[in-house]
Amino acid sequence: MSKLYRLGIAFIATVLSTVAFALPDRIGDFGLLDSDGDFHQLSRYRNFEAIVLMSFDNSCASTDSAIAGFQSMQAQWAEKGIGFALINSSSEADVEVIRSAKAARGFDLPLLLDDGQLVSETLQLTKAGEIAILDPERLTLLYRGPVANAAETLSGEIAGTINGTTVVDAVGCDLNFPAKELHASAVPDYTTDIAPIVAEQCATCHREGGIGPFAMDSHLMLQGWSPMIREVLLTKRMPPTQVDPNIGHFSNARYMSDDDMQTLVHWIDAGAPRGAGAVDPLTELEMPNWKEWTLGEPDYIVIAPKMEIPATGVMDYIDIDVELPFTEDKWVKAVQFIPGDESVLHHLLAYVTAPSENFDGGEANTASVARRFLEGYAPGKVDAMTFPEETGVYIPEGHKLSMQFHFTTNGKATTDETVIGLYMHDEPPKYENFTRSVASNFKIPAYDQDYESSAAYVFDEDVVVTGLRAHMHFRGKDMKFSVENADGSMTDLLSVPNYSYAWQPTYALEEPMLVKAGTKVHVTGAFDNSEFNPANPDPSQELTFGLQSWDEMFIGYWTYHAAAPSNP
Repeated sequence: MSKLYRLGIAFIATVLSTVAFALPDRIGDFGLLDSDGDFHQLSRYRNFEAIVLMSFDNSCASTDSAIAGFQSMQAQWAEKGIGFALINSSSEADVEVIRSAKAARGFDLPLLLDDGQLVSETLQLTKAGEIAILDPERLTLLYRGPVANAAETLSGEIAGTINGTTVVDAVGCDLNFPAKELHASAVPDYTTDIAPIVAEQCATCHREGGIGPFAMDSHLMLQGWSPMIREVLLTKRMPPTQVDPNIGHFSNARYMSDDDMQTLVHWIDAGAPRGAGAVDPLTELEMPNWKEWTLGEPDYIVIAPKMEIPATGVMDYIDIDVELPFTEDKWVKAVQFIPGDESVLHHLLAYVTAPSENFDGGEANTASVARRFLEGYAPGKVDAMTFPEETGVYIPEGHKLSMQFHFTTNGKATTDETVIGLYMHDEPPKYENFTRSVASNFKIPAYDQDYESSAAYVFDEDVVVTGLRAHMHFRGKDMKFSVENADGSMTDLLSVPNYSYAWQPTYALEEPMLVKAGTKVHVTGAFDNSEFNPANPDPSQELTFGLQSWDEMFIGYWTYHAAAPSNP
């Protein structure tokens, strides 16, 4: 019996070993913008049988013929549930050059922008015109090679018979990966290359007691979390910039350069080595003391009520009014938030409201409404916010402060008692800051993956736009802010192509924009109410406007001041 048992175990082990060996190569998830500014994430294409990507290099002489062959392939297989796109795998990262190359050829395939070449490296593409067939459900590579040899793999994937990865040598122009070659010959050094990037981009949130789910306070922590760090970089979840870097520029957006991305990912791919540095820089990193006033003692301090935060669960927004004791009008020139527990306070919005005003964040009114927005807090925002020169937030005598809190649970019950410091102008400034909501009504069908919505507003006076904020809930997909020019064309100010309900800052324009009276501004975007949206709590629901997070909203907030002085 024992011999038969051992033979049975050996047989099972052999079968399992064979199956494991035969599984397709896992490549993981990734997300890329395309040349039109749309966001594509592999895992959100699970409604396709497979996704086929072809490497694109504008400098390759055979590119046109390769695209023609790829389009023929698309014509044959698209109706069978196969998705197609090009991926710019060359070291050319100039978006305008890539857009011009696409326009000159006239094809309508999405052209993904692999700016740092990291996705192309992950797929191990080596030739222009080479294709990769991907399974978006299992996040695996099914085939890599020329178009001519791909039919068997596509047929097998549709039939459900693919058990491995097929690789066929491709011909064509070689793809060059200069950063990969550089880091292969000299692996980035933890002390001098990696730690400074982490300190600048990550550690303000990923620290002990911070909003990040783990602390990046040592090499050991980075090494242990390196697979997760690689994934969130390639899916563009982190840093939580959200904005399209090719549209406008914002002083508080967390941009990460291609060089820094390549340095981090190549270091992780090399095993995240410690290097020879005697001291671990992250263990000695001193973060700003967010319990101190950066501009000295404020003129007035607001203490929010103490709130109980449970260990687990999803919390709705909490709206709170705080009475102010001022017996005369006040003008705020700067404000600082000191969170009671920054590990759970995801963000906070504060408005100045009239005594009888029923505050709900301005979201219950789907018409355009102008509000006195004081400021907002978001993770990592430890310094005081000083308003632009000669501007301020007006607090009329008798008005109150209304605050909207968004907490995220972290596995430990806690309390939050946030403190807000107000710094006042001695004399009224020239301009008053306002925030206007531009919203729309909608009815999102169940399971709709790309339901579009839009709203518009016409400013009746000359204004200077200084900030923009997108607001939707769990089904939010993307949002864009635009100004309509006299000839009917659009100037885009902000695009949020990969909207996240968990990250909603007001993006501050580095160069504020003058908008003349009579100008129409637009907010456009889309919802993903499908089962392929990982944040969607229930795709079977038809959705309309509602205040709860499981309902939906579509609001673009415009922060501005009048172009001409206009004190109340």
